[in-house]
Amino acid sequence: MLLNYKQATEKDAELVALLATKIWKNYYSSIISMEQIEYMLEKMYSIKSIQQQMKKGQQYTIVYDSNQAAIGYIAISTNDNQNYFLHKFYVDTNEHRKGVGSTLFNHLLKKDLKNAKTIELTVNRQNFKAINFYFKNGFTIKSVADFDIGNGYFMNDFIMIKSNTSVSITK
Repeated sequence: MLLNYKQATEKDAELVALLATKIWKNYYSSIISMEQIEYMLEKMYSIKSIQQQMKKGQQYTIVYDSNQAAIGYIAISTNDNQNYFLHKFYVDTNEHRKGVGSTLFNHLLKKDLKNAKTIELTVNRQNFKAINFYFKNGFTIKSVADFDIGNGYFMNDFIMIKSNTSVSITK
């Protein structure tokens, strides 16, 4: 699969926000309420919020298909260039089951995380497709956590970790 990648800048925050809205409304409506989706999009995926995340060190990468249409994005950060946090890993639902996620994750491992000792992330405990993807790619559950995000909403997540990331991705 031929994909192209672009390191996002603050100017790309609008594109990321549009992708987030499309992906979240299509995918997460079977996992959480539309009210919570709207709240989270405004709180964490608005243009302003994405720009603030970038200023605080989150590195966004946008993935494009062979027609140069944006179809997903990732965001990572690190404090020590060895231990990373994968904040966001989203692919347009129309591209699911086509190898985009695996290709994107492999790109991430080879380019941005080639020297990583650990990668940590959080994933909704009801997001079985993502959990299985992460298991398949060497992650284990580190702990269970409920994060109060305000307005009476919680993120009910697994905290997952992958160590020794030099291991290649499984397709």
